Amino acid sequence: MPEEEKFRIEDIEKWKRAGRIGAEAREYGKSLMKEGAALADIAEKIEAKVAQLGGTMAFPAQISRNYLAAHYCPDIEDKTILENGDMAKLDLGVSIDGCISDTACTVYLGDDTAMKNLVEASLAALENVSKMMRDGIEIGKIGTEIQRTITSMGFSPIRNLSGHGLGKFSIHCDPSIPNFATTSKNLLSNQAIAIEPFATTGTGIVVDSGTANVFSMPHKKPVRDAITRKVLAQIEEYNGLPFARRWLEKKFSRAEAAFALRNLIKNDVLVEYPPLAEVSKGMVSQAEHTFLIIKDGVIITTL
Repeated sequence: MPEEEKFRIEDIEKWKRAGRIGAEAREYGKSLMKEGAALADIAEKIEAKVAQLGGTMAFPAQISRNYLAAHYCPDIEDKTILENGDMAKLDLGVSIDGCISDTACTVYLGDDTAMKNLVEASLAALENVSKMMRDGIEIGKIGTEIQRTITSMGFSPIRNLSGHGLGKFSIHCDPSIPNFATTSKNLLSNQAIAIEPFATTGTGIVVDSGTANVFSMPHKKPVRDAITRKVLAQIEEYNGLPFARRWLEKKFSRAEAAFALRNLIKNDVLVEYPPLAEVSKGMVSQAEHTFLIIKDGVIITTL
């Protein structure tokens, strides 16, 4: 197994600390998710809380509403507010020297019983899988349990979103953890794993939708113009982890940030992560924890 797909035991306290900060930031963010709250304000406050607690963001705080399953990240002028009836997913990651936690929750702002059950479906799937996690477990059994739990409650898992490995300065690496029944290899010790069941009232497929406000730079390439070089120097400080358009807009003018992002995307320097929408516009819920698989057991860092 490639080294980046495993965590070093000597770093375990950093992985655990990233999880503790992620859990505290998640619960803090959850408390902010009320009717009338602006998504941009919530994201800014969560990121400030992570910094206050001594962590850095492994990726920007994202709040995806209703049929948007993931990757909605407000820009600096976003005026979106939470409204009655919203199904809001909060997804955030914390890094301690590249050791990462990834966690998510769903807040439903309404009284509909079916929607409350949708929130419970993703949470129940995560809780059931948490009891199964161990060194050597077949990944397919995890997906089977996620699918069984969600469908037993009358919903569908999202089949083209999955859990994943976490590596040092890497928020997505092998293995993939499907949210449905499949055959696959086993989990091994010294792996960091994010499990994230998504449940939906729709058909269970997501597609790209809208403008990307989250990016990453997997490989550095030289650029010519001065503005793009200036912005690129800032992007390099994120150590290859995803970053928000909003972060750049706080350091440069909106025009400079937009110009540099267009250039970097055109020259294949950046990867874009547009919002992901459920294809039939079904409501979506999500729950997520980070697990450390070790020989002596399993540590859920984001409880």
